[in-house]
Amino acid sequence: MGAEDDLEQQQPLRHEKSDFDVDDDDDFRASTSSIGSISNSSSPSRQPSSYSLHPLFYIGSWIFFSNTTILFNKWLIDTKGFRYPVILTCWHLIFATIATQLLARTTTLLDSRHNVKMSGRLYLRAIVPVGLLYSASLVCSNMVYLYLSVAFIQMLKAAAPVAVLFVAWAWGVENPSLQKLLNILVIVAGVALASFGEIAFSWAGFMYQLGGIVFEAMRLVMIQVLLSEERGAAKMDPLVSLYYYAPVCAVMNMLVALATEAFRFEFADLGRTGYGLLLLNAAVAFMLNVSSVFLIGKTSSLVMTLTGILKNILLVIASVMIWHTSITFLQFLGYGIALAGLVYYSVGWDNIVAISNGAGAYLSRLFDSLTSSSSVEDGKPGAAGKNRMPAALRRALLMGLALLGITLVLALGGLWYNTEGIVDLDPV
Repeated sequence: MGAEDDLEQQQPLRHEKSDFDVDDDDDFRASTSSIGSISNSSSPSRQPSSYSLHPLFYIGSWIFFSNTTILFNKWLIDTKGFRYPVILTCWHLIFATIATQLLARTTTLLDSRHNVKMSGRLYLRAIVPVGLLYSASLVCSNMVYLYLSVAFIQMLKAAAPVAVLFVAWAWGVENPSLQKLLNILVIVAGVALASFGEIAFSWAGFMYQLGGIVFEAMRLVMIQVLLSEERGAAKMDPLVSLYYYAPVCAVMNMLVALATEAFRFEFADLGRTGYGLLLLNAAVAFMLNVSSVFLIGKTSSLVMTLTGILKNILLVIASVMIWHTSITFLQFLGYGIALAGLVYYSVGWDNIVAISNGAGAYLSRLFDSLTSSSSVEDGKPGAAGKNRMPAALRRALLMGLALLGITLVLALGGLWYNTEGIVDLDPV
């Protein structure tokens, strides 16, 4: 539905304590997300922690639903032949409107909406304009599936923080700085290199993706501006935001669909595509929003940023395996440069150094604990027993190794799957 990008894109303006940062919750926004970036700068009401599931479960759920939504949309629009991206987006929003209304009346997931003092003024100043921008972003994000591969779309999305920063500068939310400019130029250079290496380049698809990025950037900056003026909006978590935004976006998308796709739409296309598939597609897109709600508060913005980057890499690999997309050497190089610039921009050099030092120290202690004998003297544990790593650190290392292993397996599997050249290492 397009919401899959929010959690990642909600964290582009990396400064000391921006409204875009999500130290204690989410993207990520990216994040990301999904629709409820309004909530991410505040401390909204959390979901009751009656369950003690590991944060990895919430991270994995978000990655699964985010990537599944994107791949499912691409498959329906391009492969299955339901070439009505605006109507599909409108259907997602109608489903979200009905689902949030039902959840509000049957569960406690939306109880935090009672903390929002929704007035006519707040609705017109916050919900309607942000909803219109979000609707435009969704339309462009789904239109692009008609023209570009998922892999190339993800490469272009790496430039989203650049758009947010420029819009923030133009809006006066951020003060321009040479350091940030140089950093985002690295991201731009990487995305440009990846674009030059794209074999099936389409200007129409490129412009739709650029439009989606710009509309999303305007939405995020408008949210930050509104947060400083409408404090009631700051109490909205992603699902509550969807509760208010979905009807506005559905009406907006319906008008766009009537003007652009209704004249060529045939109801027989619904039958050919399958009513069950369309229902499942909308449900998966909605579950992305639900998973983002449960993810909020479980991880830091740093983890969310790195998770979003991993998610995008896995998505590129998955799309290559499914559609046999050719990836040139220039695209590998360009995307790598863009990701490196994005990590530095989102995480910061100090955090990168701290993570590296922490990982190095942990691995050193782990090696010592494995090579040392755990002798027991007088019934007491030996030195090795005293220096054992904390369980949380061991789990973090295992998680990192598992994610790295999954990435490598998928990458090698993708290369092996198509011996005729899914990946073309020769520049075209």
